[in-house]
Amino acid sequence: MSNAASNGSPTKPLRNDCFALPPGVNWTPVEEALERLRSRLHPVVGVEQDVPLSQLNGRILARDVHAPRAHPPSSNSAVDGYALAGPLTEVPCVLPLADGRSAAGEPYKGQVPEGHAIRILTGAVMPAGTDTVVLEEDCEVIDGRLHLNGTLKAGANRRKAGEDIQVQDCILTAGTRLTPTQISVLASVGIESVDVYQRLRVGVLSTGDEVKPVGAPVTDWQIYDANRPMLSAMVTQLGYELVDLGHALDRAEDVKAALEHGTDQCDLILTSGGVSAGDEDHVSKTLKAHGDISNWRIAIKPGRPLALAMFQGTPVVGLPGNPVAAWVCALRFGVPAMALLAGGEWFEPTSYLIPANFSKNKKPGRSEMLRARVRDGQVEVFGSEGSGRVTGLAWSEGLVELDESAQEIEPGTPVRFMPYGSFGL
Repeated sequence: MSNAASNGSPTKPLRNDCFALPPGVNWTPVEEALERLRSRLHPVVGVEQDVPLSQLNGRILARDVHAPRAHPPSSNSAVDGYALAGPLTEVPCVLPLADGRSAAGEPYKGQVPEGHAIRILTGAVMPAGTDTVVLEEDCEVIDGRLHLNGTLKAGANRRKAGEDIQVQDCILTAGTRLTPTQISVLASVGIESVDVYQRLRVGVLSTGDEVKPVGAPVTDWQIYDANRPMLSAMVTQLGYELVDLGHALDRAEDVKAALEHGTDQCDLILTSGGVSAGDEDHVSKTLKAHGDISNWRIAIKPGRPLALAMFQGTPVVGLPGNPVAAWVCALRFGVPAMALLAGGEWFEPTSYLIPANFSKNKKPGRSEMLRARVRDGQVEVFGSEGSGRVTGLAWSEGLVELDESAQEIEPGTPVRFMPYGSFGL
């Protein structure tokens, strides 16, 4: 095993105009916005070589992996019992037992004579001359002879060599985020290390004169910063490297300095607040003055303003300031974008059609994301749709997504529920 080493960025940097919208585009439906984003992003991180199994959890595979060994490497027994040559069709019958046994880690070395059986334990290699195993509960040994009453197909209770994995099978593909179960697959064929992408470095920046870090003194017109801890926790839970860019006041020079600091350390920057077109929306103003910005007006509630920009070669995702809107936009747009930038696969979260236990008259025009959870086989939604109600985030376990069409939801109506777990959270 060796220390991980980078071989540099595998692809060219993102273009400065990669987020530009075609002329005349105003409101963009969610699915269209996601497809636009997917088509314009690619991995921006380098590759670490020969990273050992113990350090792979959560990492993204950089190259396809092929099995150097079969699994299982030899035919073996799936149960404790007796090995014999199948099939067994003429019953009842009595077979003499060969001396010895085959156990896991201690295979039988000889050839089992024709018409004989031999003791075998779970996981043991099938002895030469046998291909079938009878469970010990289905037979009886009397005076060194095996008495059987039931028929057996040839190959019963036997695992074939390579029935799971054959030599040179592609067992995992590039872009796969490695989990404990996938690491088990690597270990099962003797792979000690693989090449993975470097961890995506994600900067998190909060803005706003009214926003104060937790622990700072506040007045009654100021609020504590809920977005930066929330987004930071999201980044680390997804397995990326967090770069805390702190908080910037609503001054162009402060926002510019924070973004410049981020470009030196980050592959992507997430900001919250200041992305609309108001007098004090200095994130969008700074990105417009010193970068390439496109304000995507997405037909989504809560949300709408989503600033996508390139600033000194680094992509910036400008999220709304309200915590619920920031969370929803980070989930639907930030999470898949980060996955692709990190070398992983673009994904749509797994969703389930589940009966609603609520009523709602939805107007046409925008997709709506409702904080929701499942209880007793039905989806319930948080009592308030206000985007400042952070208690609804803690209460919820996922989102109900209602598309742009007009809808009349009544109890029992199937709705699309996306658990937070399907985003990797």
